[in-house]
Amino acid sequence: MFFLDSIWLIPMFPLFGAALMLLFGRRLDRQHPLGPPEDDSHAAHHEPSPGRKLIDILCPGMVLLSFLFSVGAIWQLQSVPGHSYEVVKWTWLAGLDSGTEAGLRAFTADWGFLLDSLSSVMVLVVSGIGFLIHVYSTGYMAHDGGYYRFFGFMNLFLFFMLVLVLANNYALLFVGWEGVGFCSFGLIGFYFRKQSASNAANKAFIVNRIGDAGFILGMLAAFSILGTLKFSEVGAALAAGGFQLEEAAGPLTLIGVLFFIGAMGKSASSRCTSGCPMRWRARLRSRP
Repeated sequence: MFFLDSIWLIPMFPLFGAALMLLFGRRLDRQHPLGPPEDDSHAAHHEPSPGRKLIDILCPGMVLLSFLFSVGAIWQLQSVPGHSYEVVKWTWLAGLDSGTEAGLRAFTADWGFLLDSLSSVMVLVVSGIGFLIHVYSTGYMAHDGGYYRFFGFMNLFLFFMLVLVLANNYALLFVGWEGVGFCSFGLIGFYFRKQSASNAANKAFIVNRIGDAGFILGMLAAFSILGTLKFSEVGAALAAGGFQLEEAAGPLTLIGVLFFIGAMGKSASSRCTSGCPMRWRARLRSRP
């Protein structure tokens, strides 16, 4: 099953586009200002360079490839018993043995991807809607400076988001979680010479760190109680541990609350997105 065995490629396509843009995009996006920049904006209007046509094809195209690859993988998933398929590439965290409620366990995490019913829905949403956003942005940001940088961060955002929804364990999910926060910081502060945009990016960064603390504590608590970080082993660990409801209510509630703090931090950071490029473009256009 080519698509299922290669689901790790789904996030790799946007990563390839991001690497090209952030490393070599400046050579493609030779900008020619059409006029002096406005007093409160770093982005003067620019005449689109010929290289931008390649960016318009490459960056949305990488996301479209992810979407089409996802469709193929989900189509093959229908013939798999249990509608769940896991691919493990390597072990990237291999810690020392630690004592847990479930006994002595090694703190390990694989660089692995899990495609099931839930992640199938999410990967189609992320890649499908992400592709439409990329296409819309090619027109909306057409006369802005830093065009290659914007699409580099957009492709990188899609990479980390796809890692987040396809990860087979909490540790790898956290990598995607942190990457999404980093790209949000870059996009919110895209007009970095505008003080309000820079402040909004800093606020989002700080609020994200608060949420991250909750997520990390929740992840460590889950390992301490269940002895595993893999999603596919959580149910088995609960059953094997013989947890009684009255005994497990406290620890399991603690895990849920800590993860909820992480989610609140990520949600709160979105309140700081008033500095994102599209919002500021709309404000500048509305001026006489």
